[in-house]
Amino acid sequence: MIELRDVHKAFGANRVLRGVNLTVPTGRSMVIIGGSGTGKSVTIKCILGLVKPDSGTILLDGQDVARAERDAFLARFGMLFQGGALFDSLTVWQNVAFRLLRGALRRPKAEARAIAIEKLRRVGLKPEVADLYPAELSGGMQKRVGLARAIAAEPEIIFFDEPTTGLDPIMAGVINELIREIVTEMGATAITITHDMASVRAIADNVAMLHDGVIQWTGPVERMDNSGNPYLDQFIHGRADGPIEAVR
Repeated sequence: MIELRDVHKAFGANRVLRGVNLTVPTGRSMVIIGGSGTGKSVTIKCILGLVKPDSGTILLDGQDVARAERDAFLARFGMLFQGGALFDSLTVWQNVAFRLLRGALRRPKAEARAIAIEKLRRVGLKPEVADLYPAELSGGMQKRVGLARAIAAEPEIIFFDEPTTGLDPIMAGVINELIREIVTEMGATAITITHDMASVRAIADNVAMLHDGVIQWTGPVERMDNSGNPYLDQFIHGRADGPIEAVR
């Protein structure tokens, strides 16, 4: 579904991506791990076209994303943002139905509301939540609303940016289970970036380790613990000593 070939991106003297090569098969869940500042978010932004790579090629279904018609291209994606990124001035259902109320995916208001309530139900929220505002919700509920919004337009590809950040372990487990179930049900292709190894084990079919601007290792999640790769081993076990320099 998605392929990155020798993708480079620098911001001034800071070379963030130094030749990323990665293949994400259709209908599979890829989790990208790596330390802060290693370029995980930049990689996603490059795929979406929010950041233009300095060189390299990104393909979606074999087509160069740089040449894609933007509205049709973006309509294929859903996104769960790290901080929820809900609009404070909109009700919950209006947040969930945001894409359905405007642009190429526009639906009649009543239909958009009905879809939003169904997606809220899918993530475990009752219909009465629909007319509340984000400030009236807990952090875990806000994350569920963000997940409902990500799936509202039935996207083919869903990105999850640190989906469990700021949640307690129990709610993080609930969100991980929801993501796994929804991706499986929809048959969607998923890319998640996270530091949370519990999320990796719950969500991933495949894992990619990004460090020093390149993919140091990629493979099935079940091979992760016995990869023999020193970067991956150090990261997943949280060791201070190894090829990844800890900031002291």
